[in-house]
Amino acid sequence: MRINISFMLNGSEVVVEVEGHHRLIDVLRDQLGLTGTKEGCGKGECGACSVLVDGRAVNACLYPALEAEGRSVTTIEGLRGPNNELSTVQQAFVDQGAIQCGFCTPGMIMSAKALLDSNPDPTEEEIRSALLGNLCRCTGYVQIVEAVRQAAVQLRDKP
Repeated sequence: MRINISFMLNGSEVVVEVEGHHRLIDVLRDQLGLTGTKEGCGKGECGACSVLVDGRAVNACLYPALEAEGRSVTTIEGLRGPNNELSTVQQAFVDQGAIQCGFCTPGMIMSAKALLDSNPDPTEEEIRSALLGNLCRCTGYVQIVEAVRQAAVQLRDKP
């Protein structure tokens, strides 16, 4: 059975026809062409598919598309600023060398954004805890934690 759902996607309302078994990642990537959200494991274990739903980081590979009805969904593409400039969090990942192969990066950034939106001054322990659901095989996490710290400072210092 196919059903139309509507939700806010990166600040714009979308209406999409889905089947009951579709996951949010399927809708984002296959129907809406937003390929920044990656599917790593398909089991909610790696965090590569993390997006924000109503400001909370969720695994899009586990999130039923039907549950997006009436909600606000933000993907990595939704963090871009005017003229496609990188967000503060994205730029901090670049500055700190927190990107190696880049596969986990969108999910890491989305989890970091959710953390910083709810806690603008996280401790290292809080940063590591917020990123527990995101796996990276390249960087060893030190640069990632430093990127989140840098973004926190820059976001606090913004006028």
